[in-house]
Amino acid sequence: MKKAMALAIGLIALTAWTVGATDAKALYEKECAKCHGSDGKGDTKMGKKMGAKDYTDPKVQDALTDEAAFKAIKEGFKDKEGKTLMKPAEGMSDDDIKALVKYMRSFKKKE
Repeated sequence: MKKAMALAIGLIALTAWTVGATDAKALYEKECAKCHGSDGKGDTKMGKKMGAKDYTDPKVQDALTDEAAFKAIKEGFKDKEGKTLMKPAEGMSDDDIKALVKYMRSFKKKE
């Protein structure tokens, strides 16, 4: 009985993680890819215009903390002159934003 219970809990956790990862990818494609690109390189017309970073670059990834990425998504991002480069996320929970940050980390190339 204990083994069956542990197996059931493990399957539920795995299913929840898989759904969360799928949701993060879908959310990224819907909300982020137009600027940051489906591959995270920022090599889109809008990404080039706004100076989107290449999130496949390990140096870019290492320079960006999860906290800073979370804040940029939640509150938006402005340049030094105060021009809005990225609007704040609308309708996203903190868990959605954390999942987006985790998904964005998956773009990092192995060194």
